[in-house]
Amino acid sequence: MEFVIRNMRKDDIPHVQQIAQTSWNYTYEGMIPRKIQDSFLKSAYNDEMMKKRLESSLILVVENKSELVGFANFSPVKEDGEAELLAIYLHPRYHGNGVGTALLNEGIKALKGVKKLFVNVEKENRIGSIFYKAKGFTVGSEFDDDFQGYTLKTVQMVLYV
Repeated sequence: MEFVIRNMRKDDIPHVQQIAQTSWNYTYEGMIPRKIQDSFLKSAYNDEMMKKRLESSLILVVENKSELVGFANFSPVKEDGEAELLAIYLHPRYHGNGVGTALLNEGIKALKGVKKLFVNVEKENRIGSIFYKAKGFTVGSEFDDDFQGYTLKTVQMVLYV
């Protein structure tokens, strides 16, 4: 499979929003009520928030034959070399073929001076947990997260770069 990874542009916003919606609904079906998912997506991925993310963080997108199929969002690197993988989402039909790994690796390369990369993953999210463990992330801590009035069991994982 051939794909291109590049920096997100403003005109990619509707495609990124659609991937977030599709990925969330696929991944969290049966874990997080759809009403909570929709509320989160509406607040975290609305046009204004996407513009802010684009200005203040690194967002990479993946294209396959000019179709956007995934994205990853990284925080800036702090002075101590820490950064956070805020989101990495692929359209479900692209799971398991190296696209997510390539996206993660490109992000790490672009994060100059990163020493530790953190990610928070819902404990029941087996897709995410398996992916991160396979990439060398280890479990750092577990905590309850108030997610729009719904309690999530969250696992913070860390990758030493």
